[in-house]
Amino acid sequence: MKKIISLEEAAKLVKDDMTIMVGGFLGVGSPEKILKELIKNNVKNLTLIANDTSFPGQDYGDLVVHKMVKKVIVSHIGTNKETGNQMHSKELEVVLVPQGTLAEQIRAYGAGLGAVITPTGIGTVVEEGKEILEVDGKRYIVEKPLRADIALIRASKADKNGNLIYDKSARNFNPIMAMAADIVIVEADEIVEVGELDPNFVMTPHIFVDYIVGDDK
Repeated sequence: MKKIISLEEAAKLVKDDMTIMVGGFLGVGSPEKILKELIKNNVKNLTLIANDTSFPGQDYGDLVVHKMVKKVIVSHIGTNKETGNQMHSKELEVVLVPQGTLAEQIRAYGAGLGAVITPTGIGTVVEEGKEILEVDGKRYIVEKPLRADIALIRASKADKNGNLIYDKSARNFNPIMAMAADIVIVEADEIVEVGELDPNFVMTPHIFVDYIVGDDK
């Protein structure tokens, strides 16, 4: 299967009403070029799973600004005032999840787990409406795995098979999201020939990657 595709082809894979995961931490490690192309297509009613909603005018923050998103599942929204505005006007559903729990819910889907249990949020509004499990006298919230139709992630290097290396903190949510979506699209800063990457530094194996977008078309 041809893995290297154009920006236009990548963006067209995202359709109305899909659930998408977007890698990055306040934009660090997010696939900026794909997101800009996606905004041109004016896709609607997306559910966005990400660490945050970034900033207005930047990467996935602009998906909110352009009202392409109906629901976000994130750990915070404080850096994007438009997210708060749309939440208060009831145009956007916001689900806030503790950051570690969010990461583990994504990781759980990739690992084939039925749920994760966590003490984080016990005794707060986080536990409202959720199943509680008691283990050895301690209460835990049962959190279900998170999956997406498409994950849009960013790598510093990819070989033509789709083995990926991330740059420093840009690895944040990218590796786990690559394991939790039906289709994984990677924006690569550099594409190299198979065999050029040191396997000791590969963080996402090619088996998880469906498509690669980069300067090498």
